[in-house]
Amino acid sequence: MRVKGGSASNKKRKKLFSITRGYWGQHKNVYRRAKEAFLAAMDRAFGDRKRKKRDYRRMWITRISAAVRAEGMNYSSFINGLKKANVTMNRKMLSELAIHDRDAFRQLVSQAKSALHA
Repeated sequence: MRVKGGSASNKKRKKLFSITRGYWGQHKNVYRRAKEAFLAAMDRAFGDRKRKKRDYRRMWITRISAAVRAEGMNYSSFINGLKKANVTMNRKMLSELAIHDRDAFRQLVSQAKSALHA
């Protein structure tokens, strides 16, 4: 007796349609369209997880740049001064300091300035 795959196929379709529920038009209830839409969505999700990291880094750099300009310096010379002063702190923490602890950030700026002029 041969084995028919009806129950497995139904399960597979049902799973896909539960994922694509809420998609527009045939993308939610026609198997071929739903599968195409789902694969495209997963592809975008993968890329956007990478883009998210880039976007956060850009935001941190913008925040640091604004805070450093208020202290009379520009971003690139500030980062260069920190490297020369052997201060290793990532941009996320620098931006947090720039927002929440201005005094500590000012000390870092002065360290960077003195390392550049030494």
